[in-house]
Amino acid sequence: MARLFLLTTLTMVAFAANSLLNRAALVDGTTGPAAFAAIRLVSGALCLAALVALKGGLPRLTGKTRLLGAGSLALYMLGFSFAYVALDAGIGALILFGVVQLTMFCGAVLAGEKPAPSRWIGSGLALAGLGWLVWPSGAFAPSFGAVLLMAAAGFGWGLYSLAGRKVSDPLRETAANFLCASPFALLVWIAMPDGLTPQGTLLAILSGAVTSSLGYALWYSVLPRLDTTVGALVQLTVPVIAVGGGILFLAEPLTLRLALASAVILGGVAFGILGQRRMVSNGS
Repeated sequence: MARLFLLTTLTMVAFAANSLLNRAALVDGTTGPAAFAAIRLVSGALCLAALVALKGGLPRLTGKTRLLGAGSLALYMLGFSFAYVALDAGIGALILFGVVQLTMFCGAVLAGEKPAPSRWIGSGLALAGLGWLVWPSGAFAPSFGAVLLMAAAGFGWGLYSLAGRKVSDPLRETAANFLCASPFALLVWIAMPDGLTPQGTLLAILSGAVTSSLGYALWYSVLPRLDTTVGALVQLTVPVIAVGGGILFLAEPLTLRLALASAVILGGVAFGILGQRRMVSNGS
C-alpha cells in the first residue's frame, strides 16, 4: 500500500509539472501551442519507443482500444496546450481535473460501479471548490474559450484514464498511444503554424520525454490497482500542486479565493478517500 501511495504521488507531481512546463513555454507568446503539443507528443513517442525496444519489444499500433487511447490522448494534448495560452498553470489544472473527475465518475457509474456515499460527497465538495474558483467575479473572469478548450482536454484525459484500467503492459501501451497520436498533433501544427524558440523546444521535450511519457506509463501501471472513483479523486490533488508550482516558479499570484478553493478541493479528496476507509473500518 505504501508503494502504491508513493507511485501515485510521483505520478501526480509529474502531471502538475506538465502544467508548469506548458505555461512556462507559452507565457511570453514566442512559442505557440501547436508547436509545443506536437514536439511534446513526438518526443514522448520517441522516448517510449526506445524504452520498449530496449526491453526487446515493439509497440503494437493496432488493437481494439487504440483509436480510443490515441484519440483521447491527442484531444487532451491539443486542448491542454491551446488553453494555456490564456490560463495560469494552477487555474488551468483545476479546470482540467475537475472535468476529468466528472468524466471518470460517469464512466464508473455506466460501467456498473456503485461509488460509496463518501465518494459522492467528497467529489461534490471538490467540484464545489472548482466551481467557486472559476466562477467570474470582479476582475477575475477566465476566458470562456480557454475554459472550453481545457474542458475538452479534461474529457480527453478522463477517457484516456478509463481506457488504461484494463492495460496489461503499461509501457508498451503508452508508447503505442503516443506514436499514433503524434500525427494528429503534427497535422494541427502544419495547419496552424506558430512560433518556436529554443527554450520552448527544450520545455516541450522535457514535458514529452519525461513528465508526460514516463508519467503516463506510471499512471497506467497504478490505475488497475485503484477504484475508478479513487483514480478520479486523487487527480484533484494535481491542481493544488500546480498552484504552488505556479506561485514559486512562474510568479503567479496567490489570492485568498485561490487558497480557499484549493483547501475545499483537497478536503473533498481527503473525505472521499479516507471517509470510505473509516466507514469500512467501523463496519468491520
